[in-house]
Amino acid sequence: MLAVVLSATLHGLSGRVVRVEVDVAPGLPGFTIVGLPDAALSEARERVRGALRNSGYRHPPRRITVNLAPAEIRKAGASLDLAIAFGILLGSEQVSAVEGQWALIGEVGLGGEVRTIPGVLPMVLALRDAGAGRILVPAGSAREAALAPGVETLPVESLADAVAALRPSRARRTAPLQLPRAGGSPALQTRLAPERGGDQAPVDLGDVRGQAAARRGLEIALAGGHAMLMIGPPGAGKTLLARTIPGLLPDLDDRSALEATVVASVASEEPIEELVRRPPVRSPHHTISYAGMVGGGPRLSPGEVTLADQGVLVCDELPEFGRDVLEALRQPLEEGSVAVVRVGRWAAFPARFTFIAAMNPCPCGQAGSRDRACSCPPGVPGRYLRRVSGPLRDRLDLWVAMDRVSPEVLLRSPEPETSAVVATRIALARDRQRGRAGGVPNGRLAGRVLARACGLTSDTRARAVRLAEREGLSGRGTERLLRVARTIADLEDHAVVLASDLNEAARFRAPVDAQALGRSA
Repeated sequence: MLAVVLSATLHGLSGRVVRVEVDVAPGLPGFTIVGLPDAALSEARERVRGALRNSGYRHPPRRITVNLAPAEIRKAGASLDLAIAFGILLGSEQVSAVEGQWALIGEVGLGGEVRTIPGVLPMVLALRDAGAGRILVPAGSAREAALAPGVETLPVESLADAVAALRPSRARRTAPLQLPRAGGSPALQTRLAPERGGDQAPVDLGDVRGQAAARRGLEIALAGGHAMLMIGPPGAGKTLLARTIPGLLPDLDDRSALEATVVASVASEEPIEELVRRPPVRSPHHTISYAGMVGGGPRLSPGEVTLADQGVLVCDELPEFGRDVLEALRQPLEEGSVAVVRVGRWAAFPARFTFIAAMNPCPCGQAGSRDRACSCPPGVPGRYLRRVSGPLRDRLDLWVAMDRVSPEVLLRSPEPETSAVVATRIALARDRQRGRAGGVPNGRLAGRVLARACGLTSDTRARAVRLAEREGLSGRGTERLLRVARTIADLEDHAVVLASDLNEAARFRAPVDAQALGRSA
């Protein structure tokens, strides 16, 4: 007898609906799974066989063929286990067919228990869009599945629970789970914290002494989603300033929170319990591989640029990253997404992050310092800076030179502007951006949309032209000058971009000369 059960698997960050077709026919006993299953899915034969026997059902001594449709698309993971087991029960007539559009997702153990799997939320969303009205999910993933609106999810702990929930004569109606309150789960936020400094106490911006230009640059970068590079010797405060970022970011809105939660659902080792309201802040080590940064691997897993989506990607010691890794950042910085292509497979991952980078001016770290001499041979500082290629440099909106602060400045009272004060300005600036241009942040504006947002008069347009010519900016660089000026105008609550906004943007836009470092500290 043929049985068809609806289920889903992951493809990148998206759920993909799969029709599990199970044919239980007379013949020599056998169990075959076709439809491009991976190794984990091929091993479902043994898991399902044990789950059926240990749940009190028969594993029919017949020829069992499982087809995973569409057949030309590779399937991965154990999310189809529960559907395969239930399909065998239907095909062998141990349970009766049920009415309505329903689906099952989950891994089964040898004892019949239903285990959690990564990516439950995107799978439920895909099944909902395909018309499934009721979806059986692992009990451990119930709260995560409930984050998907417009569909009823039924948590089950075992294969026997799934049969009882779908048995027509004893249909068990489970009350829909309530959507958890806003705010990220503390445990989830800990798991998604940056690799570097994730266990350190947050830093308040008021504790960063001096460095007025860097503080202002970071405020502009976070307010408009601009890429920023800090250059300075060791001890100048680059890492300390980067550690203030989590306290400066406003909570995500509903749409962004759902998108961030989908990423967390796929990447996290444990089920998600609440919407991710806090923007992610990722800080990969400079030894990261190409696939680790942009994504890839056997299952096309997301990389750091996607894990930082809707948040911030911090890259310390920028020139120490591999050249291929740095060049891979060009596409996501420009387009807000990255396409990963492998033989016979591809996936598009979102990568809408704010890029904050830091580097020393030379290998010894002292080029341009006021109080220490550079020990590098002539020409080395310039070559060190050129490890960041021209095309990548052109995608950086803000350049900030930093030097070590004096002991007098270091030991004085905290700065008057704390993280709370600056975070309020950043939140207001982002609200102003959401009110125009379809809610696109300033860092992504281009063309006519950017021109309308800036509202340049003839005088301010002439000023922008003079600044671009003076700095020798490319067409992309000129656009980025206007984007930064628009963000400065938002921070100052200017309806249109003024000449003062352009002047301040130009001071951050000019690439920093290694021999001039420290002059702006």
